[in-house]
Amino acid sequence: MLKKLRSSHFGLLFGFFFLLYSSINAQEGQDTPIALVQYIKNLEDKFNVKFSYINEDLEDIDVAVPSNLVALPDILEYIETQFQIKTEKLNDRYYTITKSTLVTVRGKILDNFAENTIPGASVEVFDTEIAIATDTDGTFVLKDIPRNATLKVRSLGYITKYINVEELLKEGGVAKILLAQYYEQLKEVIVYQFLTTGLIRDKDASITLNTADFGILPGLIEPDILQTVQALPGIKSIDETVSDINVRGGTNDQNLILWNGIKMYQSGHFFGLISAFNPYLTDKITVIKNGTPSAYGDGVSSVIQMETSNELSDYLTGGAGFNFISGDVYGQIPITEKIGLQFSARRSTTDFLNTPTYNKFFDRAFQDSEVTNENNISVNEDIIRDENFFFYDFTGKLLFDVNDQHQLRLNFISINNNLDYVETNLIDLETTNSVLEQTNLSFGGQLKSQWTDRLSSNLNIYYSRYNLDAQNLFGNQIQLLLQNNQVLENAIKLNTNYSLLENLKWNNGYQYIETGITNTTNLTQPPFDSEIKGVIRIHAPHTEIDYSSPENIFIGKAGVRFNYIENLGTFSKFLVEPRLNLNFRLANHLRGEVLGEFKSQTTNQIIDLEQNFLGIEKRRWILSDDNTLPITKSKQGSLGINYDKNSIYIGVEGFYKKVDGISTSTQGFQNQNQFNGEIGSYDVKGVEFLINKKGTNYSTWLTYTYNKNDYNFNAINPNSFPNNLDIRHTITFAGTYSYENLKLSLGVNYRSGKPFTEPQEGDFALDTSVFPTRINYESPNSSRLPDYLRVDASAIYKFNINQRIKATTGVSLLNMTNRKNSLNKYYRVTEDNQIEAVESISLGITPNVSFRVSF
Repeated sequence: MLKKLRSSHFGLLFGFFFLLYSSINAQEGQDTPIALVQYIKNLEDKFNVKFSYINEDLEDIDVAVPSNLVALPDILEYIETQFQIKTEKLNDRYYTITKSTLVTVRGKILDNFAENTIPGASVEVFDTEIAIATDTDGTFVLKDIPRNATLKVRSLGYITKYINVEELLKEGGVAKILLAQYYEQLKEVIVYQFLTTGLIRDKDASITLNTADFGILPGLIEPDILQTVQALPGIKSIDETVSDINVRGGTNDQNLILWNGIKMYQSGHFFGLISAFNPYLTDKITVIKNGTPSAYGDGVSSVIQMETSNELSDYLTGGAGFNFISGDVYGQIPITEKIGLQFSARRSTTDFLNTPTYNKFFDRAFQDSEVTNENNISVNEDIIRDENFFFYDFTGKLLFDVNDQHQLRLNFISINNNLDYVETNLIDLETTNSVLEQTNLSFGGQLKSQWTDRLSSNLNIYYSRYNLDAQNLFGNQIQLLLQNNQVLENAIKLNTNYSLLENLKWNNGYQYIETGITNTTNLTQPPFDSEIKGVIRIHAPHTEIDYSSPENIFIGKAGVRFNYIENLGTFSKFLVEPRLNLNFRLANHLRGEVLGEFKSQTTNQIIDLEQNFLGIEKRRWILSDDNTLPITKSKQGSLGINYDKNSIYIGVEGFYKKVDGISTSTQGFQNQNQFNGEIGSYDVKGVEFLINKKGTNYSTWLTYTYNKNDYNFNAINPNSFPNNLDIRHTITFAGTYSYENLKLSLGVNYRSGKPFTEPQEGDFALDTSVFPTRINYESPNSSRLPDYLRVDASAIYKFNINQRIKATTGVSLLNMTNRKNSLNKYYRVTEDNQIEAVESISLGITPNVSFRVSF
């Protein structure tokens, strides 16, 4: 009983002191908010002073002055800072209080659900050009703005909010602004995120890379577009370049590469070792291997489509960076509320700065070939090499939102490679000089229109010009070879989309493409001149139905493309190309797909391997003429199963592809069939497998691809033999790990050896009965190079320089075990009728370092 009384008395005593303390604090205006007008009156009584003010200026303002402020000047300074109110001392007794006309507003933008900060939100002073973006912690500061102004606060995914500055000032200090999330009922989307962040496999089997979300891949410290796509099953470069990408056993010229809807005839820098497209303005890359929508013609192997950001930016953003090869800068500039500008520029440092990376790339392009004689003894050549090499590219895009229904986009891209290379053989005292300029210049315009709630359209017009000028000076200026390859293309493409029902869409369109190609060759010794010109025009209407059932149990596209192809003065053809893309649920987390397509293309690259030693000059664009080179046609079908549950993704796809209308001159033969120009086909049977396990801060994956790729040429004996790109087995095992701001990645790549053709053994190896002497070969592609194995690693660290500027630094190692992989091997006859073997060796251990800033 006594314990209970003591406890009760202690509670009453504690409550009394608490009420007394609260009453005193409330009375003195410390810590507990009271009306500012009342607080001013308390100050008058306490300090025996008088304040002159207008009641309306101080109404609805509550103040809570910290208890540690006891002196009148400190209290007035606090009130001035908090509420943007100016106090002035007239004498020892009288003060005035007035509102400031121009004020400084400090605020913090939060969502109204969990009060998470919203970085990058736009805060505008309404009806002015004053605007700012919130920092990473959601805060902002606007100085010297009108007190009676209104702020417009907006961010993607939230409802735009308008708020009076006066209301914010009444809160004092840093005002809290809550944004309501914008909700919209969307259909379920079937996507699989795998490998690294930013890589998505969509419901139509296409692969999308979002560069803004891109994580890290082995050997890459920057999201090089055409290097990144090679991480996908079925896509590789046999010669380690981005300008020779092989998709399901096809050659690079069988890929349709689009940049903002413009066809690109050049894709690489530094002889294909570096992608020619700036990834930091590229918003999305889509890769399609099969089941291509009917809106795409050309490219019998794949479509690689790159799109820069299509949205107007509310504020200035950009960045810059450099690595051991080049430096670049990019930006997005808002000009008005309806007009914006994007730009990017990159330039190599290779002509004034030699780095370890440049030296390795240079060795790969020019020096890193092993020459052996017929006894397999290395041929040592004492050679001095001197080069002046540089490249650059720049892009521009003007964005104009005409109104809410129409968006106009104007695009521009320029790509350039320049080389002056001199090679002197000190033994033969012979000098060879090569000068090269390779350019791609393109302009385009896109008009996207939303005519009604159901009908939209996209009009795309472009002009593209590719030009290759090469000059080779052989044998101490005895022989001069000039080559020119020029491609001019104009196109107009109109696509429409109409929603027949909620789940049923009808896509229609028409495309007109005119392509002209010129090939010029001039040789001084022996004299030879050639100029071949051609123009092909294609009219292509197309239609497609897109259906998705409730809950996406079944998703399907079925379309057809009609091609009327006319080569002026030569031939005309009419081709019908059906397309099919089906995706359906088999069970929970398990879906199947059926894909099929007919495609064709009228442009190819011939490869001249005899006269040119630089590599890039070997490839020249030509047009189909229905004689020496027919229209290339493909048929492809595939079946796939995808499982995705609890951070595990498993995908298996089997396919069959047949390509007709190929020529030995477009396939890169380096044997007895190099120059005969025979027409044939190839067919590929393959399986692609991917398993990916993801965690909170890691991702690991294993891919396996099996391809059986065979040529069929009726005029060659034997009629069927392995394709030059017949890589039977390809395996990749890789992983990424993130710890706070650090990202690490390590990967192992293995593939079986590439086919090549050996000379016959012994005295049958050379045929001296003809001039010039030629090599007698074994059966085509009856031998194989050793297996290929490469280990790559990379690391990226992100940090903030300040609240506005972010920085990234990275380091990578290609082929970190320094393994000498054989990429290609061919044979040639020397002047004294001996056989030499020339073997192309892969990149050795190649380091690279980058540093970037963005804002």
